[in-house]
Amino acid sequence: MNPQIRKLLIAIATGVVLLIGLIVVASAAFTVDESEQVVVLQFGKVKRVVSEPGLHFRNPIFDDLARFDRRSLEWDGEPNQIPTKGREFIKVDTTARWRITDPLKFLTSVRDEVGARARLDDILDSVVRDRVSATDLVEIVRSASWDPSKVASNRLVSDDTQLDKTIDSGREQLQADILAEARKSMPQYGIELVDFRVKRLNYIPSVQQQVFDRMISERQRVAEQFRAEGEGEASRIRGDTSRELAEITSVAQREAEEIRGRADAEAARIYNEAYGADPEFYAFVRTLQSYRDSIGEGTVMLLGADSAYFKYLNSGAKR
Repeated sequence: MNPQIRKLLIAIATGVVLLIGLIVVASAAFTVDESEQVVVLQFGKVKRVVSEPGLHFRNPIFDDLARFDRRSLEWDGEPNQIPTKGREFIKVDTTARWRITDPLKFLTSVRDEVGARARLDDILDSVVRDRVSATDLVEIVRSASWDPSKVASNRLVSDDTQLDKTIDSGREQLQADILAEARKSMPQYGIELVDFRVKRLNYIPSVQQQVFDRMISERQRVAEQFRAEGEGEASRIRGDTSRELAEITSVAQREAEEIRGRADAEAARIYNEAYGADPEFYAFVRTLQSYRDSIGEGTVMLLGADSAYFKYLNSGAKR
């Protein structure tokens, strides 16, 4: 065989072997991210669990990889209609955060995140229903640290909301109790329940209208109370105003009478002085004023011609 051809065949064979080796090495290597953990499976059975991030190797022919997120994951429950201890039906919407702590147990018990969420639905919904059914509505709605004295006006809130009722636990303690109870079932699934919260509470539709009607009636009662107090205050103000007006009018009338009395006295004094200075002239002036006031258009008087009332007219006629 030609030496050159032989060298060429050897080079090709070497390249093929190297290429195959690179492919095998590349398929055998895998990386683990900081946000995940990997279970290495061989023929469907767990071979090992890889939690350390970095480059790792496996048998590329017989080994399979199952990757699981190691970060906190979210669970959202379906809103449920649950009766409280007082038989008030409410709709409870909840949420939780969880993470995979044991990927081996997780894989063998629930297989994947879909199965885990289904199991969380069963456990959390059951615990929430049991706890809510054994708790009064006011304990579910209110916080134990909430101070009703800080309400702007307690008069604006209905008496049946039990603002002054002492809260034994409150919403925060209810959430903590649900979280603690649900956590007891999590280790067997390789899951840790990180947190639990009640997102929203509401009455069911059949009860909402009754609640709204009661709220409207209560607001109307409070409005009537404010209106009654306003009318009472208005009556008091009107009474005070009328009394002050009567007092002012009385004082003004008294002062007017006093001024009028002083004026009459001063006029009488002036008349007396004038009469004393010239009685005849005073009589003349007063008589003329009498003529002006008593004799007018259409006036008929039957008096004798020698009447003293016409003495000044007669004396003028004689001249």
